[in-house]
Amino acid sequence: MSGIVWKTALAGVFGAIACVAAPGSALAHPHVWVEVRSEFVFGADGSIAAVRHHWTFDDMYSSFAIQGLGKDGVPIDKALKALAKVNVTQLAEYGFFTSLKIGGKDAKFATAEDANITMNDKKIITLHFTAKLEKPVKPTPVAVLKVVDPTYFVAFDFAKKDPVTLASAPKGCSLTVVKPKPLTLQDAKRLEAVKGTNDSPGEVFGFKLATSAIAACP
Repeated sequence: MSGIVWKTALAGVFGAIACVAAPGSALAHPHVWVEVRSEFVFGADGSIAAVRHHWTFDDMYSSFAIQGLGKDGVPIDKALKALAKVNVTQLAEYGFFTSLKIGGKDAKFATAEDANITMNDKKIITLHFTAKLEKPVKPTPVAVLKVVDPTYFVAFDFAKKDPVTLASAPKGCSLTVVKPKPLTLQDAKRLEAVKGTNDSPGEVFGFKLATSAIAACP
């Protein structure tokens, strides 16, 4: 299996990664680290119409995801684009790991478009895609975005520089990025307890470590 495959398929994927890890090393939980840059995409009427994502994966996962690509005469850029489309389709089943609450209510996503994977000179991959809302919604009073795997199998974290932006936002809109509260002693012990295993620290544990991006418009 190759590519960015999630949830139930991840167990098989990371079992394979564990096999190629350094001998004697413990594969800590989480198993993948993703640096996130996201954009609130606004429509002409001032509603949020989509969220555009740019997810950069850690070196181990990047190496695993691209193994075998570019063979059989298929150009690597075309292989990466095809891989992105397949895996974004799979991500849709899990809401693209994107939690968006507008006015305290969950906004639902419909489809994703513009899917692509790029690779830098160090062979680190970045997945790009736009998750469109089923229905555009105005950020009243605020829209709260989190990119999160609830089980914390995958650790999403916003980039330190320009983590979130507002695309085509109405005049006067603002953006605030809020870090999560420190883990309680009990949660920290639970996370330590699953270190080196494939167990999840909890079905919603990821939310405890998720950064929030808050958009507000007048």
